[in-house]
Amino acid sequence: MTERFHKSAHLLRSALIRLPRGAKSFIIVATDLLGFALCVLCALWLIALGEVIETHPLVVFATALVSLVLAWWLGMYRSVVRYLGLDLLISAILTSVGSGVAGALLMQVFVFQGTPRRWAVAYAVFAFLYICGSRYFARLFLIGRRANQDREKVIIYGAGSTGVQLARILREGSAYKPVAMLDDNPIMQGRRVGGFEIYPPAAVKVLCEELSVHTVLLAMPSANLRRRREILEYLSEFPVRVQTVPDYSDIVSGKARVDELSDVAVNDLLGRDPVPPDPELLSTCISQKNVLVTGAGGSIGSELCRQILRLHPKRLVLQEMSETALYRISKELQELMQQIDSTCDVVPILGSVLQEEKLRHVMATFAVQTVYHAAAYKHVPLVEHNLFEGVRNNVLGTYHTARAAIGAQVESFVLISTDKAVNPTSIMGVTKRMAELVLQAYARQDNGTQFCMVRFGNVLESSGSVVPLFREQIRKGGPVTVTHRDIIRYFMTIPEAAELVIQAGAMAKGGDVFVLDMGDPVRVRDLAYRMIRLMGLSVRDSDNPDGDIEIQYVGLRPAEKLYEELLIGTNVSGTRHPRICRADEDYLPIEQVERILRELESACADLDFERARKLLADAVPEYAPENGIDDLIWIAARDLGEAVTDEDKVLDFPTGSRSG
Repeated sequence: MTERFHKSAHLLRSALIRLPRGAKSFIIVATDLLGFALCVLCALWLIALGEVIETHPLVVFATALVSLVLAWWLGMYRSVVRYLGLDLLISAILTSVGSGVAGALLMQVFVFQGTPRRWAVAYAVFAFLYICGSRYFARLFLIGRRANQDREKVIIYGAGSTGVQLARILREGSAYKPVAMLDDNPIMQGRRVGGFEIYPPAAVKVLCEELSVHTVLLAMPSANLRRRREILEYLSEFPVRVQTVPDYSDIVSGKARVDELSDVAVNDLLGRDPVPPDPELLSTCISQKNVLVTGAGGSIGSELCRQILRLHPKRLVLQEMSETALYRISKELQELMQQIDSTCDVVPILGSVLQEEKLRHVMATFAVQTVYHAAAYKHVPLVEHNLFEGVRNNVLGTYHTARAAIGAQVESFVLISTDKAVNPTSIMGVTKRMAELVLQAYARQDNGTQFCMVRFGNVLESSGSVVPLFREQIRKGGPVTVTHRDIIRYFMTIPEAAELVIQAGAMAKGGDVFVLDMGDPVRVRDLAYRMIRLMGLSVRDSDNPDGDIEIQYVGLRPAEKLYEELLIGTNVSGTRHPRICRADEDYLPIEQVERILRELESACADLDFERARKLLADAVPEYAPENGIDDLIWIAARDLGEAVTDEDKVLDFPTGSRSG
């Protein structure tokens, strides 16, 4: 019987929803006319004036009609039933009171020859209850909520305006069912907001167990990152998935809706609030200037381009070796220009940083004043396996780009460096340190170009970063691979890194090594653990053999370090920006640098792996590799040579010994 009733209700609901707008309006008006008439009758019956119904039926109809016209005039029939809120309450009050007064006047003129105050009050109350009740039940019926077991139960963390708004939106939907709210404020705890009781955060475990909740929605978009990190660390102790609402600024600006839920951003796990940028430092090398970014399609290069475009350069030249990456970033920047109403001239140039003459021609043709050199091979294992390409792109590419900048009389040249250049153990690290030495040597020359370099650690969400790798592994069900239990890394978001690079370049005096404050180092194992827990999963280990995701320790990759450093020596000073330091480090004279570069070019041309590696080690005394040569071509050639030698020995039989 119950199933038949639900089926009939579903069919009726579907039929009503499919009706054209005109038919829906007619049904609502006809229903209200009947409803208001019943309110008139109930009010008369309440004050024992039932005989009026028989003697003056037109007055009853006229009063109901006046109420209908008043409701239309107040816009009640233009409101969408599903989204009625405070506007319904206001319209109901005005309609009921207004129609009560109008009905009283009709009764006074045609029935009582006096003012029926008691009837007017009774009718206004009945009309108000009818309007609110009919709309509420219509909304319940038309929304057609799924059964509770088909909607995921969630707890909302944050009982502020965002949390209440989120609860209301989710309650109207069919995917989530809010069942409780949490808030840190003791004053709010124990109260009810939007129909939900507010609990302290300490109650989350009990609530999840009693209400069978597996998801917590963090509705605190205005909280600073440090506070968000504290909340996430607390929630990571429970088997719940945590999702967040967009940033408050995005909600206010209309870029995002409150109910656009997403998994926890990893920068929330770091919990470091960004320092407001210095507007003067941001604009010094960019505003109304011609700027060139090499490696414009990479993680840092593309973010530099986005931020540079917002600082109103006169021209932005994109230099990129990858056709796909160049197309993607140039298309994105064209769309961004329309959004911010920019008149900047964006120039995409396809080519390599090894093409010095072309680079000089490009810089001179477009009168480039500032260069951000982000082009580099940065993946440690890949560069270790491709030694010569690391040398060519990272060292010789920087050398030729710097010479092109000097030849084109560029004013400012900023190299994007890395913490792996400090006491390097990898080809990637030593080539980036060699690139720094190139610029430090040229900075000591009177050539008109101001060279500096900005050194920082890993950036979140960049290509090859552990964060997207972990996220993909978790979504596939694991395992999550960590190289070593004790490996630690410095992390920074891509936008923050790019913003600090721009500001550091504006403070350059020539030959500066700027080091970005990366905050506290993060244990990669802990990062993996938190990401697993905050996606509502558990770690599978010896203590929890029935867990969801296993963490596997696969060992350090070739030339990989357990920890990274940012400084060579201790001679460091502050700058006008609290997150940027200036380091004073040793450098090589230009004659020695150019000799080393000539020999490196020769070694690359001859494919002389041993010589190239020795040249790098001689130029950078801190270079301390813990592995042999891991270039894949060198290894294959070595193995092939050994195999041929062994085969020759096997086949070297005396004459006639192979007969038969």
